[in-house]
Amino acid sequence: MLPRVRAPELPHNYSWFNTDKPLSLKQLKGRVIILDFWTYCCINCLHILPNLKYLEQKYKDSLTIIGVHSAKFDNEKETENIRQAILRYDVEHPVIIDSNFRLWEEYAVRAWPTLIIIDPEGYVIGQISGEGNRDALDELIQKLIQQHQDKGTINFQELSLILEKQRQPLITPLAFPGKVLATQTGLFIADSGHHRLIMSSFDGEILHLIGTGKSGLTDGAFNEAQFFAPQGMAYDAENQILYVADTENHTLRRVDMKRQVVDAIAGTGEQSRNIHPHGGVGLETPLNSPWDLVKVGNTLFIAMAGPHQIWEMDLETSMIKTYAGTGAEACIDGSLTESAFAQPSGISTDGKELYIADSEVSSIRGVGIVEPYQVRTVCGSGGLFGFGDVDGQGEDVRLQHCLGVEFAQNFIWVTDTYNHKIKLVSPSGNCQTIQGDGTAGLQDGQGKNSRFFEPSGLSINGSYLYIADTNNHAIRRVDLNTLEVTTLEFFGLCAPDVCIPPNVTATDF
Repeated sequence: MLPRVRAPELPHNYSWFNTDKPLSLKQLKGRVIILDFWTYCCINCLHILPNLKYLEQKYKDSLTIIGVHSAKFDNEKETENIRQAILRYDVEHPVIIDSNFRLWEEYAVRAWPTLIIIDPEGYVIGQISGEGNRDALDELIQKLIQQHQDKGTINFQELSLILEKQRQPLITPLAFPGKVLATQTGLFIADSGHHRLIMSSFDGEILHLIGTGKSGLTDGAFNEAQFFAPQGMAYDAENQILYVADTENHTLRRVDMKRQVVDAIAGTGEQSRNIHPHGGVGLETPLNSPWDLVKVGNTLFIAMAGPHQIWEMDLETSMIKTYAGTGAEACIDGSLTESAFAQPSGISTDGKELYIADSEVSSIRGVGIVEPYQVRTVCGSGGLFGFGDVDGQGEDVRLQHCLGVEFAQNFIWVTDTYNHKIKLVSPSGNCQTIQGDGTAGLQDGQGKNSRFFEPSGLSINGSYLYIADTNNHAIRRVDLNTLEVTTLEFFGLCAPDVCIPPNVTATDF
């Protein structure tokens, strides 16, 4: 029989969130404990949060989950940025900041996400890495509770926590907007933190609120429909149809602006576990965190962040399938079937190539949609840990978890998200900083005198660039003639349930 290993104690002097005081394993003795080693950029880490929420609610009186935030990117080491991620993803358990990977090393963790299971006597009894283990965890927790109830070593008692969302409720008019789409008709905003879409004029007049503001998967009229952290959008101006990547519902939605109704066109509402290239009928094929969209003719191309792939949907036949990417998380150029991506989160096109913000390898990728159908790395190191903030050419360029791209006027505009900058990339791979001084903040001004806070999406209409400045809960506008940055104001817009919205249904198109 293997010797039992006592769980290393949590450092007493580290920063914590979602609790008013540091926690220790000693004081939690008598409870089942799960340590969740995560980093907030990681799609796999985000995927297990609903499972953890389910378990912590089911076993409130006997289970404590503690998030151990071990940062991958430099930007994720900043305490305030972690707090914003906790608010954005509605994390409701205590989180300790694992400075310098001390706990990671003490618990011999090798990958994100990893769960360490500790029994009520303080011994490590299991370790699970990756996604999709809810049922196995549920069964293990039940067994542990029963065993230690029989031994008299369990302590049934609910913990009282003070959550970050109680300290800072999301009552701003916008909450963590992930993407923005500028069209001839107006601005579409993915108000991701409020689980809704907003259409406004370029002057900030609210034309439509789409969605109730409560997370859910409900089709119907604009005031009945529900989304769950929607992200990227594509607009069919001729038919007045908005296509939406409903990310945390793992679905694609269609918003009919003429009829003012929302319906699902792909995905089942359940997360797909199949990372191998495949396809099927839209509404019968589970998807995995679609993050951004672009429409080319009757084809919708999708940055499918979960399986690290690019997908395509034929809007005439409603068939959907993998377009490029093996499902491996890597940066591999070559043919569509040999290529690999790493959490693609932004997509745009010049009609010949798709341009991809490949976030986990901090690179811009090109994907051919005409012969010879090749995948290439436009700029960035192409490595999972090859990140930084360096302008230049091709593989010498360093970005940090870029999330948004927009092709316009022969250039690719990029939100260099974790560097808090806007950069301009040529199709040949030259990259230059245009906006932002690299410090997180909200500051209007000209060019590099401006500041952003994890901008995630951007879109151009005419001589203006619009930016979803995610952690500032704002939409910023850049005059491309002067490079002057201003912050848009939206008249009468407020958070769901905070005020009575304006009349937003009487708009002529």
